[in-house]
Amino acid sequence: MSDYLSVTALTKYIKYKFDQDPHLQSVLLKGELSNFKKHSSGHLYFNLKDKNSVVNAMMFKAQANKLDFEPKEGDEVLIEARVSVYERRGNYQIYVSKMHLDGIGNLYQKLEALKKELKKQGLFDEIHKKPIPKFPQKIAVLTASTGAAIRDIHSTINSRYPLVEQIQISTLVQGEQAKNDIIEKIKYADTLGADVIIVGRGGGSIEDLWNFNEEEVVRAIFKAETPIISAVGHETDFTLSDFVADVRAATPTQAAVMATPDQVELSQYIKQMELHLSRQIFQIINNKKKHLEHVSSYYKFKQPSLLYDQQIQRRDDLERQMNLSIKAKLERSQQQLQLLANRLNLRDLKQQTLQGMQTRLQLHESLNKSITNVLKNSKKQLSQRVETLNNLSPSNTMLRGYTIVNKEDQVVTSTQSLKTNDEINLQMKDGTVDAIVKKVRCNDNEQ
Repeated sequence: MSDYLSVTALTKYIKYKFDQDPHLQSVLLKGELSNFKKHSSGHLYFNLKDKNSVVNAMMFKAQANKLDFEPKEGDEVLIEARVSVYERRGNYQIYVSKMHLDGIGNLYQKLEALKKELKKQGLFDEIHKKPIPKFPQKIAVLTASTGAAIRDIHSTINSRYPLVEQIQISTLVQGEQAKNDIIEKIKYADTLGADVIIVGRGGGSIEDLWNFNEEEVVRAIFKAETPIISAVGHETDFTLSDFVADVRAATPTQAAVMATPDQVELSQYIKQMELHLSRQIFQIINNKKKHLEHVSSYYKFKQPSLLYDQQIQRRDDLERQMNLSIKAKLERSQQQLQLLANRLNLRDLKQQTLQGMQTRLQLHESLNKSITNVLKNSKKQLSQRVETLNNLSPSNTMLRGYTIVNKEDQVVTSTQSLKTNDEINLQMKDGTVDAIVKKVRCNDNEQ
């Protein structure tokens, strides 16, 4: 019995072998996700399969949080993982550390990232959408010169609205050079004065339509001044050009329908309007006739003089009142003028003027005399005061033999301010003398 292993021991041994094999520690796999589940813990559980095989797989939350896309059922993926055994079930499975979308999935991932960024910048906002003219005169069509798209657009426009001018601009819609050619043709079409531009091509895979997802193409459509209808692919196909264009058409044929009115509908509309206008005009004429008949039956129109007899009499009355008013006003004005003339007698005015001039001359003479007397008195007083000041000035005093004593630039007025050996300055009429005090004699004592 000791030779028999338990299932647990066998499983542990197999797991040990797996974990020790360096070739199983990091394997690169590609396949399709199936039976995909995201646990509430954040761990991912799924199967990785191809046409012939399937393997259990899981991805821990820490690694799942680093994914740059949202995995879903059916995704084709590229995986880096280690191979081990889940002991509880005895199954081998892979533990995924890295996962990326494969092939087309990468394109979708790139598309979603660019779409998110451009939407954030506001390129898809409705505020930027320009209306499509109802009755265009010129339509520029950007698509391949051959193929179903150009035929569908051309035939639809001709059948709906043959009056419009079509400008067909041959454009590369697939291949490496297509992106730059699309941008160049959009800029060129925007200078032609067209009312609307149709940018389109037939259906295809995401790779075939990828040029219409290029950021430079999207921005060229956004910057165009002319309204643009995007008609890229079939009804189920969507490109970033559809989101930035002013209108998205499901097919090239629908783009032509959106860009033009239907001549049959226009003809019917014109006929309806013609009938409506005829009815309106007929109704207006009938109403005017009835009104004319009603007015013409009015009694005053049967005897027209009734309309103006009283007005003529009223005019005569107003004319008479106006003449009387003017006459009365003239008389009052003449009376006032006479009164003013009496007041303003010319002789009295002349006499008053002469008297006024004599009075002015007398006042002028009197004013001159007063000014002269005031000036004489002021000069006399000024001379007296100058003489008094001169008599009292220190200079005149020194002329009589007096001296001014200064000590430290201060005038000495008392012996109390001096003491023996003080340096003093004696200011005389013709100069100064520096001296030293030998003795100070006061009236009371000596120093």
